[in-house]
Amino acid sequence: MPGVTGPARKLVAVVGPTASGKTALAIDIGHRLPAYGFEAVNADSRQVYRHMDIGTAKPTGEERATLTHHLVDVVDPDEPFSLATWLEMARSVLDDIWSRGMVPIVVGGTGQYVWALLEGWRVPQVPPQDELRRELEAEPVEDLLRQLREIDPEAHAFIQPQNVRRIIRALEVHRVTGKPFSHWRTKEPPDFEWLALGVALSREELYRRIDVRVDGMMETGFLGEVRSLRECGYGRDLPSMSSIGYGEMSAHLDGEITLEEAVYRTKVGTHRLARHQASWFKTSDDRIRWVENADHAAELVQRFLGGG
Repeated sequence: MPGVTGPARKLVAVVGPTASGKTALAIDIGHRLPAYGFEAVNADSRQVYRHMDIGTAKPTGEERATLTHHLVDVVDPDEPFSLATWLEMARSVLDDIWSRGMVPIVVGGTGQYVWALLEGWRVPQVPPQDELRRELEAEPVEDLLRQLREIDPEAHAFIQPQNVRRIIRALEVHRVTGKPFSHWRTKEPPDFEWLALGVALSREELYRRIDVRVDGMMETGFLGEVRSLRECGYGRDLPSMSSIGYGEMSAHLDGEITLEEAVYRTKVGTHRLARHQASWFKTSDDRIRWVENADHAAELVQRFLGGG
């Protein structure tokens, strides 16, 4: 019976940058330890969108048949989606998995999602305030920074001045909740135990795998996917459609750049994304156990779950 040897309310997380092989490792762990009844919980901020399959490198149908995946295809590309939304969904899914005696395996490279869940971040339930955002976006950045310094000196200190989107978000949260943005950076210990496994590759190998993946995306119809999304009314201004690859393909479809240039920019942008993701999952981080291969990972997981 799945899950009988594993204690309740424990989870495994598989983390690392894009194209590092996280999904493959999660599936391998499931193959090696079938008695635990693993079910994957997506922690990729782009795989939540329906109809955006090729460009987000979602698990294939075969992979999903091998290992159940939750929180994939949960919103349309024009629906708002935030860290708070993902956390609410993830916690509900985790409770369901544990209630059935199974073990969740969180898989994804969105570091903010992963650490918010594992460390119990307090996240404000504040949806985007479109009218307020438009008002703030019309103001000079210097004025926004001055407002932030006055109401929340701590946030002013840790938010980079060039990160206008986050400055606006901090002001938005304060306006809606009446509490400073920094208040929401506190943590509440989660009511579960976790083991984070890291997948690390050399930068050269990671870039090579990214480039191969992008070439494969083009061969399997990525440009057609973007064209179809555009025809369905999903424009370039949407956060989902500004994702790496989708923005570049849209620029090509609008006649701004060649297809060759769009592919090149997608590769370079994904390299940049991988470096950013790696900053969330550093090899020096002692919260993460870096694994050499699937056998090593399975050994750590079995030990963590109490299987000897």
